[in-house]
Amino acid sequence: MKNRTEDSPQNTKYSLFLGCTVPVRALNYEISARKVAEKLGLQLSDIPDFSCCGYPIKSIHHYGYLLMAARNLALAEKKRLPLCTLCSACCGSLSEANHEIQQDSGLRRQINRDLSECLGMSYEGEVQVIHFTRILREEIGEKRISQQRRADLSSLYVAPHYGCHYTKPTSIYGKMEDPENPESLDELIEATGAHSIQYEDKLQCCGGGVLAIDEEVALAMSQKKLEHIRAQKADAMVLICPFCNVMYEGNQRKIEKVFQKEYKLPILYYPQLLGLALGIEPDELGMKMNRVKTTDLLKKINRRVD
Repeated sequence: MKNRTEDSPQNTKYSLFLGCTVPVRALNYEISARKVAEKLGLQLSDIPDFSCCGYPIKSIHHYGYLLMAARNLALAEKKRLPLCTLCSACCGSLSEANHEIQQDSGLRRQINRDLSECLGMSYEGEVQVIHFTRILREEIGEKRISQQRRADLSSLYVAPHYGCHYTKPTSIYGKMEDPENPESLDELIEATGAHSIQYEDKLQCCGGGVLAIDEEVALAMSQKKLEHIRAQKADAMVLICPFCNVMYEGNQRKIEKVFQKEYKLPILYYPQLLGLALGIEPDELGMKMNRVKTTDLLKKINRRVD
C-alpha cells in the first residue's frame, strides 16, 4: 500500500477488531482511536461476533489457531470491509493466518469445511488486514495530519516504541519499510508537531513475550529500555500495542520497585498523542485512564484553536 498524498483517504470504512486485551486493559487506546478516526473521517464499524485472533494457541495447536483466525476473517469478509486492528499481535496473527489460507487451496478447503459444518460460514480469502497506525500513515498521511493540527506539541520530546509485530515478518507484510530501521512511527510522531527522539536499543522487545515464563527477565528487558529513554530526557514513550503497554506502563511501578529506580514516564498510545495535536480534549482521549500521570506533559501543550 502506498503512502497517500491526496487530500482525502482512499478507504474510509473498516471493520474494527479489538481483540482480547484492548477491551479489558486498554480502553484508553480504543477511546482515542475512535475519536481520532471520527476527526479524520474514518469509519470504524463494530462486528460484535469477533473473538480471539488465535494468537495464544498458535504455538500449541496451529490448525486451531488458523480456524479461529479464519472465523474472524470470514465475519469481516461478509461485511466486505478491510479489517483494522489496534493490537500489533492481533494484526500479525490474522495477517499470517490470512496469508497461509490464501496461499494453500487445500488448507482453505479444509478450513471452509470445518467453518461450514460448525458455524455455517465460509471464507474466500478476500479480506485485507491492516493496523490502525498503518491506516493513519498510508491512507491519511503525515501531510494531512499536519494540516489538521489544532494544538502546538513542539515542546514535547517522545520516544517511539515499534514493538516486535508491527513490521515483521516481511514475508507477510512485504517491504512497507525496513524492519531493521523503521521510520513510520517516527514520521507520524513528527506529523503531530512533537519531536521523535532516538535512543539505544530502540527496536528491543518489551519483554512481554516471556512475562508468563520468566517475569524477572521480562521486567529486566523493559527496565533497560526505560533507562535508555530516561537518559534522553524524553517526556513520554509512544507505542501502538496494548501488550507493550502492559510492560511499560502496567508494570512500571513494579519495575521501579524491583530495580530501585524512579521513572514516572508517561506511556501514550499514538492515537492519544495525535488526538492532542488535533485539538481533542484529554478527557475525550482517555488520558485519565493512563496509569502514569500525564499532568506535567499536558502542561507543555499550547492548546490553541485556529
